[in-house]
Amino acid sequence: MMRDEEEEEVVIIIREYDPSRDRAGTEAVDRECDVGPTGGMSLHADLLGDPVARIRHSPDYLMLVAETTSGATGGRIIVGIIRGTMKSVATGKSCPGAPAVASVGYILGLRVAPSHRRMGLALRMVRRMEAWFERMGAEYAYMATDKSNEASLRLFTVRCGYSKFRTPSLLVHPVHAHRLRVPRRAAVFRLGAGDAERLYDGRFAHVEFFPADIGAVLGNQLSIGTFLAVIDENNADGKWHGEWRGAERFLASPPASWALASLWDCGGVFRLELRGASRLRRAAAAATRALDRAARWMRVPSVPDFFRPFSGWFVYGLGGDGPDAAVAAEALFATFVNMARGRAAAVAVEVAACDPLRRRIPHWRRLSCTEDLWCMKRLGRVGESDGWDWARSPPGLSIFVDPREV
Repeated sequence: MMRDEEEEEVVIIIREYDPSRDRAGTEAVDRECDVGPTGGMSLHADLLGDPVARIRHSPDYLMLVAETTSGATGGRIIVGIIRGTMKSVATGKSCPGAPAVASVGYILGLRVAPSHRRMGLALRMVRRMEAWFERMGAEYAYMATDKSNEASLRLFTVRCGYSKFRTPSLLVHPVHAHRLRVPRRAAVFRLGAGDAERLYDGRFAHVEFFPADIGAVLGNQLSIGTFLAVIDENNADGKWHGEWRGAERFLASPPASWALASLWDCGGVFRLELRGASRLRRAAAAATRALDRAARWMRVPSVPDFFRPFSGWFVYGLGGDGPDAAVAAEALFATFVNMARGRAAAVAVEVAACDPLRRRIPHWRRLSCTEDLWCMKRLGRVGESDGWDWARSPPGLSIFVDPREV
């Protein structure tokens, strides 16, 4: 059969993102893939004109684009994108003899335009990203997705060989006009960057995904600060009356119960917007805000204006110790929500499924995801395994979620 003279041969190439000519094309793909179910609401993320915003704060990163080229006209259209980061993290030492640290690659922001799906393009982009991971020395690759995203799960678990790895919970609380109640027994104060880094290194360096460059995370311009909540049941009022004398003394003689966490301003990377809401839903939300502002003493559970671009704060590095550590964690989170008034519309934290601190974290169930899904696989050729595979290890009690990859 002869080819129609007007038929063009279309070739798809995958190459590194070029900010000088690819920005408009990548933004178009993101917009196409943000569309939610017909008649329903969808969450839109605006990267503020910088497609690399979500990864540029990581130690090493790469963004690839899939581009169609026409042999006849020479036209080029971006039809797919993928982002990846590289870092060294703690493995949690799941068994005796297991390595304490591993180099990992993280895949995020995989998008394929609807017009070019079911063509194997997503698989090709994942393979290219994995090849970059291996060249950079990564031992593992992982990704996160919604457990209801069947297409993504089929791609990674069936075609790419990833294992379902961890199921952390994303807990979100809106910011109201009124303040949340902070447990009275807890004393909350801010730490200096040096003390924060020493505390993290001294008590959390073994937690899964704890980054080797924690100092860079804490010192990033988007990191708002690190805070400590302390409860000392040895005193009659349950409060800690000691003076802060540095991280070393604190670690040598800690109080009965305490919790530590840091804050990250996601508004410096992206803005979110809830689209597709009915006028009735918008009006009802506005009414709750008006009542909350007029009568804060009523403590109305008002709904922020999520229907316009808004920013959020992310709580990372949450951990603690002692019988009342969960109460201390509650005090930290409530303090963060109160701090966010006028600066962010919501505060979120992601915690491991078995983390004992999660039971006291204030959150709205409708805004939260009780079971996120992380998938992981070991990279390298068959036969290179040392017998232990982190991707198939049992979960620990806690997990460190890097705010640079939110």
